[in-house]
Amino acid sequence: MAVYYGKGFDGERRKTDRFPLENDLRYKLMEGKAIQLAGQGRTRNMSSGGILFSVESRLTAGYRVELSVDWPAQLNATCGLKLLALGKIVRCDAETAAIQIEKYDFRTRVAAATGA
Repeated sequence: MAVYYGKGFDGERRKTDRFPLENDLRYKLMEGKAIQLAGQGRTRNMSSGGILFSVESRLTAGYRVELSVDWPAQLNATCGLKLLALGKIVRCDAETAAIQIEKYDFRTRVAAATGA
């Protein structure tokens, strides 16, 4: 007899589905309002509750981080967007870090200047 346990009973602790989105990002490790470290990376996967991303150097669990993610969709099919997410680092290793999102907002991206 098969028993269905539903989501969360198969060893998966996440409450939301993760999507394998890979977008460029910039991160700032914050201590209060001061920036302790800044770097660049790429998202590995994302959900409404968290983001796993690559890092240039190992970050520390428990610190707050601000992410600025280049979003793949455009506003009105003409204006680039970025996701600004603020959260706490919940796990990390030498190559990746994962945050639990506390706040987020979408902003428009500044268009790159073109040389004439």
